[in-house]
Amino acid sequence: MDTENTKLKAFLFPWLAYGHISPFLELAKKLSDRGFLIELCSTPINLSFIQKRIPKSYSSTIQLVELILPEFPQLPSHYHTTNGLPLHLNSILHKALKLAKPNLFTILKTRKPDIIIYDVMQLWTFGIASLLNIPSAQFFTSGAAMCSYFVHLYKNLDVEYPFPALHLLDYEIERARKLVHKNEKENENKDDQPEEEMPPQEGIMLISTCRELEGKYMDYLAEIIETRILPIGTLVQDPLASGEGNMNIMQWLDSKKELSTVFVSFGSEYFLTKEEREEIALGLELSQVNFIWVVRFPKGEKQNLEEALPQGFLERVGDRGMIVEWAPQAKILTHSSIGGFVSHCGWNSISESIEFGVPIIAIPMQLDQPMNAKLLVEIGVALEVVRDDNGSLHREDIASVIKGVTSGESSDNMRCKVRSLGKNLRTKSVEDMDATVEELRQLVGNSKSKNGSF
Repeated sequence: MDTENTKLKAFLFPWLAYGHISPFLELAKKLSDRGFLIELCSTPINLSFIQKRIPKSYSSTIQLVELILPEFPQLPSHYHTTNGLPLHLNSILHKALKLAKPNLFTILKTRKPDIIIYDVMQLWTFGIASLLNIPSAQFFTSGAAMCSYFVHLYKNLDVEYPFPALHLLDYEIERARKLVHKNEKENENKDDQPEEEMPPQEGIMLISTCRELEGKYMDYLAEIIETRILPIGTLVQDPLASGEGNMNIMQWLDSKKELSTVFVSFGSEYFLTKEEREEIALGLELSQVNFIWVVRFPKGEKQNLEEALPQGFLERVGDRGMIVEWAPQAKILTHSSIGGFVSHCGWNSISESIEFGVPIIAIPMQLDQPMNAKLLVEIGVALEVVRDDNGSLHREDIASVIKGVTSGESSDNMRCKVRSLGKNLRTKSVEDMDATVEELRQLVGNSKSKNGSF
């Protein structure tokens, strides 16, 4: 074991979204377990979220570092996070973070970490690291399959994407185009800035996956971006550390039979439309399966549940359903009554579902989620709710897929498959993390040798 004097210091810099911060925090724990001292940098509003999730056993090895963003009248400090951020302010948050580069430079110059691990959303961090002669690595917090698909499309390669199981449907392509168009429009008004130093092709990208889950996609991604891909395993929080104040939830689950209940959640960044909420509610009702459903609204738009859900829905489902604004997801997924997870297929959520052996009812919404859903179907641990040609959900289809995942012979086969995969990934994640840590140590050693720091 490393002594205090020989421990390497890693500076972790995630994008300002909970869906990115959570895997960075789990990575911090894994590195700490392997002898690193960690400095995790974010805005004060995000650090207040992170602080509550650091177990006491890591309090001496994981230190939080504040990054102050420049002032914008329309972006007060409580909006220095994507959690609850109005959509029209997203581009301003990106701009504010980028304008904080001088602050980040000062922090890094003062703290002198041995290595910087930064989010792929902030590739410009490499330029700062390079100026300070600090070795660095990118961290991609989603899966290799989705990344390889979109990089293939972006590069306009002359050959077809080699894995036909992954493809976008017409309505998904249209949604992706609208998102790209929106981003291009936001970038048109960017302040002129000097060209930034980007990571070299021979650099390193850490990715939260395992070869057993995405081996062929990892290999293809490494080929088309010409960058070394280092898997670090799936990063899943300890269910015992996933939150307190949930006694009513756990007691309610205790009252349900084994595998009789589905957990329903669409993540912290997506809010259902009225139409989606109605079809999902009525689909749950038609399925006749017990459910616990996390229903969330944007900040400042809190609604009365009875008004937000179909008329009479709460009375009709009675004790068969429980609706909450927040739930300890990891802890719920380990409960014996849970037989399926109705999920948007965000990478963190599907990693937890596989880890805890819960098959998935896939209802992807945006971004990487459609690709993640198709990957899950390909490996046999999920069924996807098929939308119509306009991309709309229908209650009958939702109910049918819920029944298919929670009952019958196909359900048993799927559950066996996801439990076996989860067991394998737990073993392989440890091996992958150990191997990647050795690569990071070598990267630091080579840098110190080159810069005469030994």
